[in-house]
Amino acid sequence: MSATPEPTTITPYPDGPLLVRGAIELQTPDGEPLAPHRRTVALCRCGLSAIKPFCDGTHKAAGFRTDD
Repeated sequence: MSATPEPTTITPYPDGPLLVRGAIELQTPDGEPLAPHRRTVALCRCGLSAIKPFCDGTHKAAGFRTDD
């Protein structure tokens, strides 16, 4: 008997990153795998992070705003 996989969820945080929870596989545009290092990752939405695709908090200083 195998365990049911944990569902993957994506939660957009107002004026912040996308929080992705669950088993995911991230890839570069060239198809190379990116290790998420944890079960919850914050993905940049402002485009200013120095560690893209991950969020580094730059959105706060930049005043990034979302409509959601």
